[in-house]
Amino acid sequence: MTRSRSVQAQTIAVSTDQDRQAGIWRMLWLAVLGLGLILAQTLSAQARPESLAPLADEVSPAVVNITTSTVIEGRTGPQGIVPEGSPFEDFFREFQDRNGGNGNRPQRSSALGSGFVISEDGYIVTNNHVIADADEIEIEFFPGEGQPKTLLPAKVIGTDPNTDIALLKVEAPSPLKFVIFGDSDTARVGDWVVAMGNPLGQGFSVSAGIVSARNRELSGSYDDYIQTDAAINRGNSGGPLFNMDGDVIGVNTAILSPNGGSIGIGFSMASNVVTKVVDQLKEFGETRRGWLGVRIQDVSDDVAEAMGLEDAKGALVTDVPEGPSKEAGLLAGDVILSFDGTEVKNTRSLVRTVGNTEVGKTVRVVVYREGKTETLKVTLGRREDAERQASPAPSTEEDGPSVTEKELLGLTIGTLTDTLRGELNLSAETDGLVILSVNEVSEAWEKGLRAGDVITEAGQQKVTSIRDLEARISEAKEAGRKSLLLLVRRNGEPRFVALNLLK
Repeated sequence: MTRSRSVQAQTIAVSTDQDRQAGIWRMLWLAVLGLGLILAQTLSAQARPESLAPLADEVSPAVVNITTSTVIEGRTGPQGIVPEGSPFEDFFREFQDRNGGNGNRPQRSSALGSGFVISEDGYIVTNNHVIADADEIEIEFFPGEGQPKTLLPAKVIGTDPNTDIALLKVEAPSPLKFVIFGDSDTARVGDWVVAMGNPLGQGFSVSAGIVSARNRELSGSYDDYIQTDAAINRGNSGGPLFNMDGDVIGVNTAILSPNGGSIGIGFSMASNVVTKVVDQLKEFGETRRGWLGVRIQDVSDDVAEAMGLEDAKGALVTDVPEGPSKEAGLLAGDVILSFDGTEVKNTRSLVRTVGNTEVGKTVRVVVYREGKTETLKVTLGRREDAERQASPAPSTEEDGPSVTEKELLGLTIGTLTDTLRGELNLSAETDGLVILSVNEVSEAWEKGLRAGDVITEAGQQKVTSIRDLEARISEAKEAGRKSLLLLVRRNGEPRFVALNLLK
Protein backbone atom coordinates (compact mmCIF):
# COMPACT_ATOMS: atom_id res chain seq x y z
CA MET A 1 0.00 0.00 0.00
CA THR A 2 2.84 2.39 0.85
CA ARG A 3 4.69 1.52 -2.36
CA SER A 4 1.59 2.22 -4.41
CA ARG A 5 1.24 5.68 -2.91
CA SER A 6 4.91 6.39 -3.65
CA VAL A 7 4.49 5.48 -7.34
CA GLN A 8 1.39 7.67 -7.49
CA ALA A 9 3.28 10.62 -5.99
CA GLN A 10 6.10 10.19 -8.50
CA THR A 11 3.57 10.12 -11.34
CA ILE A 12 1.97 13.35 -10.10
CA ALA A 13 5.41 14.99 -9.83
CA VAL A 14 6.32 14.01 -13.42
CA SER A 15 2.98 15.30 -14.66
CA THR A 16 3.53 18.60 -12.84
CA ASP A 17 6.99 19.01 -14.41
CA GLN A 18 5.55 18.34 -17.89
CA ASP A 19 2.80 20.94 -17.36
CA ARG A 20 5.40 23.45 -16.16
CA GLN A 21 7.58 22.85 -19.24
CA ALA A 22 4.56 23.13 -21.55
CA GLY A 23 3.63 26.42 -19.91
CA ILE A 24 7.16 27.74 -20.40
CA TRP A 25 7.08 26.77 -24.09
CA ARG A 26 3.71 28.49 -24.50
CA MET A 27 5.08 31.65 -22.93
CA LEU A 28 8.16 31.52 -25.17
CA TRP A 29 5.96 30.99 -28.25
CA LEU A 30 3.73 33.93 -27.34
CA ALA A 31 6.80 36.10 -26.79
CA VAL A 32 8.22 35.14 -30.20
CA LEU A 33 4.85 35.77 -31.83
CA GLY A 34 4.61 39.18 -30.19
CA LEU A 35 8.11 40.10 -31.36
CA GLY A 36 7.18 38.95 -34.86
CA LEU A 37 4.11 41.17 -34.92
CA ILE A 38 6.11 44.14 -33.68
CA LEU A 39 8.77 43.51 -36.34
CA ALA A 40 6.12 43.20 -39.07
CA GLN A 41 4.54 46.48 -38.01
CA THR A 42 7.95 48.14 -37.99
CA LEU A 43 8.78 46.86 -41.48
CA SER A 44 5.35 47.93 -42.74
CA ALA A 45 5.84 51.41 -41.33
CA GLN A 46 9.28 51.57 -42.94
CA ALA A 47 7.79 50.47 -46.33
CA ARG A 48 5.53 53.51 -46.39
CA PRO A 49 7.18 56.90 -46.62
CA GLU A 50 6.84 59.03 -43.50
CA SER A 51 6.27 62.02 -45.79
CA LEU A 52 5.36 62.67 -49.42
CA ALA A 53 7.49 65.81 -49.38
CA PRO A 54 10.51 64.20 -51.14
CA LEU A 55 8.24 63.01 -53.96
CA ALA A 56 6.54 66.41 -54.23
CA ASP A 57 9.91 68.18 -54.30
CA GLU A 58 11.14 65.87 -57.06
CA VAL A 59 8.22 66.17 -59.50
CA SER A 60 6.61 69.53 -58.71
CA PRO A 61 8.85 71.59 -61.05
CA ALA A 62 7.24 69.76 -63.99
CA VAL A 63 3.63 70.45 -62.89
CA VAL A 64 2.15 73.64 -64.35
CA ASN A 65 -0.89 75.85 -64.02
CA ILE A 66 -2.72 76.69 -67.24
CA THR A 67 -4.70 79.87 -67.79
CA THR A 68 -6.79 80.28 -70.93
CA SER A 69 -8.64 83.30 -72.18
CA THR A 70 -11.45 83.55 -74.71
CA VAL A 71 -13.05 86.60 -76.24
CA ILE A 72 -16.85 86.58 -75.90
CA GLU A 73 -18.89 88.84 -78.14
CA GLY A 74 -20.55 91.75 -76.31
CA ARG A 75 -24.25 91.76 -75.57
CA THR A 76 -26.67 94.11 -77.29
CA GLY A 77 -28.71 94.78 -74.17
CA PRO A 78 -29.10 93.97 -70.49
CA GLN A 79 -29.66 90.24 -71.04
CA GLY A 80 -29.03 88.18 -67.98
CA ILE A 81 -30.04 91.06 -65.70
CA VAL A 82 -33.73 91.39 -66.55
CA PRO A 83 -35.94 89.34 -68.90
CA GLU A 84 -36.29 90.53 -72.49
CA GLY A 85 -39.35 92.81 -72.80
CA SER A 86 -39.33 93.68 -69.12
CA PRO A 87 -40.43 97.24 -68.20
CA PHE A 88 -37.06 97.60 -66.47
CA GLU A 89 -35.11 96.83 -69.67
CA ASP A 90 -34.78 100.51 -70.71
CA PHE A 91 -33.70 101.48 -67.20
CA PHE A 92 -30.82 98.97 -67.15
CA ARG A 93 -29.77 99.90 -70.69
CA GLU A 94 -29.49 103.57 -69.64
CA PHE A 95 -27.52 102.46 -66.56
CA GLN A 96 -25.04 100.55 -68.77
CA ASP A 97 -24.68 103.54 -71.12
CA ARG A 98 -23.90 105.89 -68.22
CA ASN A 99 -21.19 103.49 -67.09
CA GLY A 100 -19.41 103.31 -70.41
CA GLY A 101 -21.66 100.88 -72.24
CA ASN A 102 -19.45 97.89 -71.42
CA GLY A 103 -22.33 95.51 -71.99
CA ASN A 104 -21.98 96.03 -75.76
CA ARG A 105 -18.25 95.44 -75.92
CA PRO A 106 -16.49 92.08 -76.38
CA GLN A 107 -15.60 90.50 -73.03
CA ARG A 108 -12.62 88.31 -72.19
CA SER A 109 -13.35 85.15 -70.22
CA SER A 110 -10.64 83.23 -68.34
CA ALA A 111 -10.43 79.61 -67.21
CA LEU A 112 -7.94 77.63 -65.17
CA GLY A 113 -6.54 74.13 -65.38
CA SER A 114 -3.43 72.05 -64.85
CA GLY A 115 -0.84 70.20 -66.91
CA PHE A 116 2.63 68.69 -66.79
CA VAL A 117 5.85 68.87 -68.81
CA ILE A 118 6.90 65.64 -70.54
CA SER A 119 10.12 66.78 -72.26
CA GLU A 120 12.89 69.28 -71.63
CA ASP A 121 12.08 71.06 -74.91
CA GLY A 122 8.66 72.15 -73.67
CA TYR A 123 5.92 69.64 -74.57
CA ILE A 124 3.05 69.78 -72.07
CA VAL A 125 0.09 67.43 -71.59
CA THR A 126 -3.31 68.57 -70.35
CA ASN A 127 -7.02 67.92 -70.94
CA ASN A 128 -8.63 68.99 -74.18
CA HIS A 129 -11.52 70.60 -72.30
CA VAL A 130 -9.05 72.85 -70.47
CA ILE A 131 -7.87 74.58 -73.66
CA ALA A 132 -10.82 74.04 -76.02
CA ASP A 133 -11.85 77.24 -77.87
CA ALA A 134 -9.13 79.25 -76.12
CA ASP A 135 -7.70 82.29 -77.90
CA GLU A 136 -4.68 82.50 -75.61
CA ILE A 137 -2.99 79.91 -73.41
CA GLU A 138 -0.50 80.85 -70.70
CA ILE A 139 1.61 78.41 -68.71
CA GLU A 140 2.66 79.19 -65.16
CA PHE A 141 5.55 77.13 -63.82
CA PHE A 142 5.84 76.19 -60.17
CA PRO A 143 8.44 78.53 -58.66
CA GLY A 144 11.31 77.26 -56.61
CA GLU A 145 12.09 78.56 -53.13
CA GLY A 146 12.41 82.33 -53.35
CA GLN A 147 12.10 82.31 -57.15
CA PRO A 148 9.64 84.45 -59.15
CA LYS A 149 6.85 82.92 -61.20
CA THR A 150 7.63 82.01 -64.80
CA LEU A 151 4.90 82.63 -67.37
CA LEU A 152 5.17 81.41 -70.97
CA PRO A 153 2.67 81.41 -73.86
CA ALA A 154 1.77 78.02 -75.31
CA LYS A 155 0.55 76.82 -78.67
CA VAL A 156 -1.64 73.81 -79.33
CA ILE A 157 0.12 70.94 -81.11
CA GLY A 158 -2.94 68.69 -81.28
CA THR A 159 -6.04 67.53 -79.43
CA ASP A 160 -8.07 64.35 -79.08
CA PRO A 161 -11.63 64.91 -77.83
CA ASN A 162 -12.22 61.13 -77.66
CA THR A 163 -9.78 60.76 -74.75
CA ASP A 164 -9.90 64.45 -73.70
CA ILE A 165 -6.15 64.85 -74.17
CA ALA A 166 -4.32 67.89 -75.58
CA LEU A 167 -0.62 68.43 -76.34
CA LEU A 168 0.85 71.93 -75.96
CA LYS A 169 4.31 73.40 -76.60
CA VAL A 170 6.19 76.30 -75.00
CA GLU A 171 9.50 77.84 -76.02
CA ALA A 172 11.62 78.11 -72.89
CA PRO A 173 15.03 79.86 -72.60
CA SER A 174 16.55 76.78 -70.93
CA PRO A 175 15.78 73.04 -70.63
CA LEU A 176 12.71 72.35 -68.52
CA LYS A 177 12.25 69.87 -65.70
CA PHE A 178 9.95 67.07 -66.87
CA VAL A 179 8.29 63.86 -65.69
CA ILE A 180 7.92 60.53 -67.44
CA PHE A 181 4.96 58.22 -67.97
CA GLY A 182 4.74 54.97 -66.04
CA ASP A 183 2.93 51.74 -66.91
CA SER A 184 -0.66 52.21 -65.75
CA ASP A 185 -1.37 48.50 -66.18
CA THR A 186 0.84 47.76 -63.16
CA ALA A 187 -1.23 49.99 -60.87
CA ARG A 188 -3.21 47.88 -58.41
CA VAL A 189 -6.29 48.70 -56.44
CA GLY A 190 -5.02 49.91 -53.08
CA ASP A 191 -1.74 51.41 -54.36
CA TRP A 192 -0.85 54.88 -53.08
CA VAL A 193 -1.12 57.72 -55.62
CA VAL A 194 -0.57 61.49 -55.55
CA ALA A 195 -2.54 64.08 -57.55
CA MET A 196 -1.03 67.48 -58.31
CA GLY A 197 -2.44 70.59 -59.93
CA ASN A 198 -4.25 73.89 -59.48
CA PRO A 199 -7.56 73.13 -57.74
CA LEU A 200 -10.13 75.94 -57.78
CA GLY A 201 -7.44 78.37 -58.94
CA GLN A 202 -5.70 78.28 -55.56
CA GLY A 203 -2.29 77.52 -57.02
CA PHE A 204 -0.04 74.47 -56.76
CA SER A 205 -1.53 71.78 -54.55
CA VAL A 206 -0.83 68.14 -53.64
CA SER A 207 -3.36 65.51 -52.54
CA ALA A 208 -2.86 61.83 -51.80
CA GLY A 209 -5.03 58.73 -51.88
CA ILE A 210 -5.18 55.25 -53.32
CA VAL A 211 -6.25 53.59 -56.53
CA SER A 212 -9.90 52.85 -55.82
CA ALA A 213 -10.74 50.97 -59.04
CA ARG A 214 -9.33 50.21 -62.48
CA ASN A 215 -10.65 50.16 -66.06
CA ARG A 216 -13.52 52.56 -65.41
CA GLU A 217 -15.55 53.57 -68.48
CA LEU A 218 -17.39 56.90 -68.47
CA SER A 219 -18.66 57.66 -71.96
CA GLY A 220 -16.08 57.12 -74.68
CA SER A 221 -15.08 54.09 -76.74
CA TYR A 222 -11.44 54.46 -75.69
CA ASP A 223 -12.04 55.13 -72.00
CA ASP A 224 -9.72 53.48 -69.48
CA TYR A 225 -9.91 55.48 -66.28
CA ILE A 226 -8.18 54.94 -62.97
CA GLN A 227 -10.54 55.80 -60.12
CA THR A 228 -8.94 57.39 -57.07
CA ASP A 229 -9.98 58.96 -53.78
CA ALA A 230 -7.14 61.51 -53.96
CA ALA A 231 -8.85 64.91 -53.86
CA ILE A 232 -9.49 66.18 -57.40
CA ASN A 233 -11.44 69.40 -57.89
CA ARG A 234 -12.12 71.92 -60.63
CA GLY A 235 -8.78 73.21 -61.81
CA ASN A 236 -7.09 69.85 -61.28
CA SER A 237 -8.16 68.86 -64.80
CA GLY A 238 -5.14 67.99 -66.92
CA GLY A 239 -2.83 67.51 -63.94
CA PRO A 240 -0.81 64.34 -63.32
CA LEU A 241 -1.57 61.36 -61.10
CA PHE A 242 1.72 59.96 -59.78
CA ASN A 243 2.65 56.59 -58.35
CA MET A 244 5.14 56.38 -55.51
CA ASP A 245 8.04 56.16 -57.99
CA GLY A 246 7.18 59.61 -59.34
CA ASP A 247 5.91 58.27 -62.68
CA VAL A 248 2.72 59.61 -64.25
CA ILE A 249 0.13 56.82 -64.43
CA GLY A 250 -2.89 59.00 -65.20
CA VAL A 251 -4.17 62.41 -66.30
CA ASN A 252 -6.77 63.81 -63.89
CA THR A 253 -9.88 64.39 -65.96
CA ALA A 254 -13.20 64.14 -64.14
CA ILE A 255 -14.94 63.79 -60.81
CA LEU A 256 -18.24 62.29 -59.73
CA SER A 257 -19.89 64.78 -57.40
CA PRO A 258 -23.38 66.07 -56.60
CA ASN A 259 -22.03 69.47 -55.50
CA GLY A 260 -19.08 70.13 -57.81
CA GLY A 261 -16.47 69.39 -55.13
CA SER A 262 -14.43 66.30 -54.39
CA ILE A 263 -16.25 63.50 -52.58
CA GLY A 264 -13.46 61.00 -53.14
CA ILE A 265 -14.49 59.73 -56.57
CA GLY A 266 -12.08 61.07 -59.18
CA PHE A 267 -11.04 59.69 -62.56
CA SER A 268 -7.68 59.83 -64.34
CA MET A 269 -7.18 58.67 -67.91
CA ALA A 270 -4.70 55.78 -67.78
CA SER A 271 -1.20 56.63 -68.99
CA ASN A 272 -1.08 53.68 -71.39
CA VAL A 273 -3.92 55.33 -73.32
CA VAL A 274 -2.43 58.81 -73.05
CA THR A 275 1.04 57.88 -74.31
CA LYS A 276 -0.31 56.50 -77.59
CA VAL A 277 -2.39 59.64 -78.13
CA VAL A 278 0.51 61.95 -77.25
CA ASP A 279 2.88 60.16 -79.62
CA GLN A 280 0.44 60.60 -82.51
CA LEU A 281 -0.29 64.24 -81.67
CA LYS A 282 3.42 64.96 -81.54
CA GLU A 283 4.08 63.23 -84.87
CA PHE A 284 0.97 64.12 -86.87
CA GLY A 285 -0.82 66.87 -84.93
CA GLU A 286 -3.88 64.58 -84.80
CA THR A 287 -4.82 60.99 -83.96
CA ARG A 288 -4.69 58.19 -86.51
CA ARG A 289 -6.67 55.23 -85.20
CA GLY A 290 -7.12 51.93 -86.97
CA TRP A 291 -10.52 51.23 -88.55
CA LEU A 292 -11.92 47.77 -89.17
CA GLY A 293 -15.12 48.94 -90.86
CA VAL A 294 -17.82 46.85 -89.16
CA ARG A 295 -20.77 47.47 -86.88
CA ILE A 296 -20.70 45.20 -83.86
CA GLN A 297 -22.53 44.23 -80.68
CA ASP A 298 -21.72 42.09 -77.64
CA VAL A 299 -22.49 38.37 -77.70
CA SER A 300 -25.14 37.65 -75.06
CA ASP A 301 -25.79 34.20 -73.60
CA ASP A 302 -28.88 33.61 -75.69
CA VAL A 303 -27.15 34.81 -78.86
CA ALA A 304 -24.24 32.46 -78.14
CA GLU A 305 -26.66 29.56 -77.64
CA ALA A 306 -28.53 30.37 -80.84
CA MET A 307 -25.28 30.39 -82.81
CA GLY A 308 -23.82 27.28 -81.21
CA LEU A 309 -20.98 29.11 -79.43
CA GLU A 310 -19.65 27.58 -76.23
CA ASP A 311 -19.04 30.92 -74.49
CA ALA A 312 -20.67 34.36 -74.73
CA LYS A 313 -17.58 36.25 -75.86
CA GLY A 314 -16.29 38.02 -78.93
CA ALA A 315 -17.89 40.75 -81.05
CA LEU A 316 -20.89 39.96 -83.23
CA VAL A 317 -20.81 41.68 -86.62
CA THR A 318 -24.19 43.26 -87.38
CA ASP A 319 -23.29 45.07 -90.60
CA VAL A 320 -20.37 45.36 -93.03
CA PRO A 321 -20.48 48.63 -94.97
CA GLU A 322 -18.01 49.53 -97.71
CA GLY A 323 -14.56 49.42 -96.18
CA PRO A 324 -11.65 47.20 -95.12
CA SER A 325 -13.74 44.36 -93.68
CA LYS A 326 -16.01 44.08 -96.69
CA GLU A 327 -12.98 43.89 -98.96
CA ALA A 328 -11.54 41.17 -96.73
CA GLY A 329 -14.74 39.09 -96.80
CA LEU A 330 -16.23 39.60 -93.33
CA LEU A 331 -19.98 39.03 -93.22
CA ALA A 332 -22.86 40.11 -90.99
CA GLY A 333 -23.33 37.32 -88.46
CA ASP A 334 -19.62 36.60 -88.06
CA VAL A 335 -18.36 36.61 -84.49
CA ILE A 336 -14.87 38.11 -84.20
CA LEU A 337 -12.94 35.96 -81.72
CA SER A 338 -9.41 37.21 -82.26
CA PHE A 339 -7.83 40.35 -83.72
CA ASP A 340 -4.13 40.51 -84.60
CA GLY A 341 -3.37 37.70 -82.15
CA THR A 342 -5.34 39.26 -79.29
CA GLU A 343 -8.45 37.56 -77.90
CA VAL A 344 -11.60 39.64 -78.29
CA LYS A 345 -13.62 39.56 -75.07
CA ASN A 346 -16.34 42.03 -76.09
CA THR A 347 -17.03 45.00 -78.34
CA ARG A 348 -15.21 47.45 -76.07
CA SER A 349 -11.99 45.44 -76.12
CA LEU A 350 -12.17 45.13 -79.92
CA VAL A 351 -12.72 48.87 -80.45
CA ARG A 352 -9.77 49.76 -78.23
CA THR A 353 -7.48 47.15 -79.78
CA VAL A 354 -8.33 48.21 -83.33
CA GLY A 355 -7.96 51.89 -82.45
CA ASN A 356 -4.48 51.26 -81.05
CA THR A 357 -3.36 49.41 -84.17
CA GLU A 358 -1.38 51.15 -86.90
CA VAL A 359 -3.35 52.46 -89.87
CA GLY A 360 -2.56 50.45 -93.00
CA LYS A 361 -1.42 47.36 -91.11
CA THR A 362 -2.65 43.99 -92.39
CA VAL A 363 -3.91 41.89 -89.48
CA ARG A 364 -5.34 38.42 -89.03
CA VAL A 365 -8.95 38.32 -87.85
CA VAL A 366 -10.36 35.02 -86.60
CA VAL A 367 -14.15 34.75 -86.95
CA TYR A 368 -16.75 32.14 -86.03
CA ARG A 369 -18.97 31.45 -89.03
CA GLU A 370 -21.56 28.70 -89.50
CA GLY A 371 -20.19 26.46 -86.78
CA LYS A 372 -16.47 26.79 -87.53
CA THR A 373 -13.66 29.33 -87.36
CA GLU A 374 -12.07 31.11 -90.30
CA THR A 375 -9.07 33.41 -90.50
CA LEU A 376 -9.25 36.50 -92.68
CA LYS A 377 -6.64 39.15 -93.46
CA VAL A 378 -7.81 42.76 -93.14
CA THR A 379 -5.83 45.88 -94.04
CA LEU A 380 -6.97 48.57 -91.61
CA GLY A 381 -8.24 51.95 -92.70
CA ARG A 382 -8.29 55.14 -90.65
CA ARG A 383 -11.25 55.82 -88.35
CA GLU A 384 -11.03 59.60 -88.60
CA ASP A 385 -11.32 59.42 -92.42
CA ALA A 386 -14.30 57.04 -92.18
CA GLU A 387 -16.10 59.34 -89.73
CA ARG A 388 -15.66 62.31 -92.07
CA GLN A 389 -17.06 60.31 -94.98
CA ALA A 390 -20.12 58.92 -93.16
CA SER A 391 -22.89 58.29 -95.67
CA PRO A 392 -26.31 60.01 -95.43
CA ALA A 393 -29.58 58.30 -94.60
CA PRO A 394 -31.20 56.17 -97.38
CA SER A 395 -33.84 57.68 -99.65
CA THR A 396 -37.57 56.81 -99.91
CA GLU A 397 -39.54 55.15 -102.69
CA GLU A 398 -43.13 55.20 -103.94
CA ASP A 399 -46.16 53.13 -102.96
CA GLY A 400 -46.83 49.44 -103.69
CA PRO A 401 -49.31 46.61 -103.05
CA SER A 402 -50.92 45.56 -99.76
CA VAL A 403 -49.24 43.52 -96.98
CA THR A 404 -49.66 39.86 -96.04
CA GLU A 405 -49.46 39.33 -92.27
CA LYS A 406 -48.80 36.53 -89.79
CA GLU A 407 -48.14 36.24 -86.04
CA LEU A 408 -44.85 34.56 -85.16
CA LEU A 409 -42.64 34.66 -82.02
CA GLY A 410 -44.83 37.30 -80.38
CA LEU A 411 -44.62 39.49 -83.50
CA THR A 412 -47.08 40.42 -86.20
CA ILE A 413 -44.97 40.14 -89.33
CA GLY A 414 -45.62 41.60 -92.79
CA THR A 415 -43.75 41.47 -96.08
CA LEU A 416 -41.86 44.65 -96.90
CA THR A 417 -43.53 46.60 -99.71
CA ASP A 418 -42.70 49.84 -101.48
CA THR A 419 -45.39 51.58 -99.42
CA LEU A 420 -43.77 50.51 -96.17
CA ARG A 421 -40.30 51.34 -97.50
CA GLY A 422 -41.52 54.88 -98.06
CA GLU A 423 -43.13 55.13 -94.63
CA LEU A 424 -40.02 53.74 -92.93
CA ASN A 425 -37.60 55.82 -95.03
CA LEU A 426 -35.91 52.72 -96.44
CA SER A 427 -34.07 52.40 -99.74
CA ALA A 428 -35.57 50.39 -102.61
CA GLU A 429 -32.83 47.75 -102.13
CA THR A 430 -33.90 46.95 -98.57
CA ASP A 431 -35.41 43.47 -98.31
CA GLY A 432 -36.88 41.66 -95.34
CA LEU A 433 -39.94 41.45 -93.13
CA VAL A 434 -41.45 44.40 -91.32
CA ILE A 435 -42.70 44.14 -87.72
CA LEU A 436 -46.24 45.53 -87.72
CA SER A 437 -46.88 45.08 -83.99
CA VAL A 438 -45.37 43.43 -80.91
CA ASN A 439 -47.17 41.57 -78.14
CA GLU A 440 -46.31 43.60 -75.04
CA VAL A 441 -46.11 40.50 -72.82
CA SER A 442 -43.76 38.67 -75.18
CA GLU A 443 -40.00 38.16 -75.00
CA ALA A 444 -39.72 40.15 -78.23
CA TRP A 445 -41.11 43.22 -76.45
CA GLU A 446 -38.75 42.72 -73.49
CA LYS A 447 -35.79 42.62 -75.88
CA GLY A 448 -36.75 45.92 -77.46
CA LEU A 449 -38.37 44.91 -80.73
CA ARG A 450 -40.96 47.44 -81.90
CA ALA A 451 -43.31 48.11 -84.77
CA GLY A 452 -41.38 49.46 -87.75
CA ASP A 453 -38.29 47.31 -87.16
CA VAL A 454 -37.19 45.32 -90.21
CA ILE A 455 -36.02 41.69 -89.96
CA THR A 456 -33.46 41.08 -92.71
CA GLU A 457 -32.00 37.75 -91.53
CA ALA A 458 -33.11 34.79 -89.44
CA GLY A 459 -30.74 32.00 -88.47
CA GLN A 460 -28.01 33.98 -90.31
CA GLN A 461 -29.86 33.62 -93.62
CA LYS A 462 -31.72 36.32 -95.52
CA VAL A 463 -35.50 36.37 -95.25
CA THR A 464 -37.76 38.12 -97.76
CA SER A 465 -41.03 36.32 -97.12
CA ILE A 466 -43.00 34.91 -94.22
CA ARG A 467 -42.37 31.46 -95.65
CA ASP A 468 -38.61 32.07 -95.30
CA LEU A 469 -39.02 32.96 -91.63
CA GLU A 470 -41.17 29.91 -90.95
CA ALA A 471 -38.54 27.73 -92.61
CA ARG A 472 -35.79 29.20 -90.43
CA ILE A 473 -37.89 28.55 -87.30
CA SER A 474 -38.44 24.92 -88.34
CA GLU A 475 -34.75 24.40 -89.13
CA ALA A 476 -33.71 25.78 -85.74
CA LYS A 477 -36.13 23.53 -83.91
CA GLU A 478 -34.99 20.47 -85.90
CA ALA A 479 -31.37 21.31 -85.02
CA GLY A 480 -32.28 21.38 -81.33
CA ARG A 481 -31.81 25.14 -80.98
CA LYS A 482 -33.61 26.83 -78.10
CA SER A 483 -33.63 30.20 -79.81
CA LEU A 484 -33.52 31.83 -83.24
CA LEU A 485 -31.12 34.64 -84.11
CA LEU A 486 -32.69 37.59 -85.94
CA LEU A 487 -30.87 40.47 -87.62
CA VAL A 488 -33.07 43.52 -87.09
CA ARG A 489 -32.64 47.04 -88.48
CA ARG A 490 -34.07 50.24 -87.05
CA ASN A 491 -33.39 53.56 -88.78
CA GLY A 492 -30.71 51.78 -90.76
CA GLU A 493 -28.87 50.57 -87.65
CA PRO A 494 -28.58 46.77 -87.36
CA ARG A 495 -28.53 44.58 -84.28
CA PHE A 496 -28.94 40.88 -83.51
CA VAL A 497 -31.72 39.62 -81.25
CA ALA A 498 -32.17 35.99 -80.14
CA LEU A 499 -35.79 34.93 -79.47
CA ASN A 500 -36.63 31.81 -77.49
CA LEU A 501 -38.42 29.16 -79.59
CA LEU A 502 -39.77 27.32 -76.56
CA LYS A 503 -41.96 30.16 -75.22
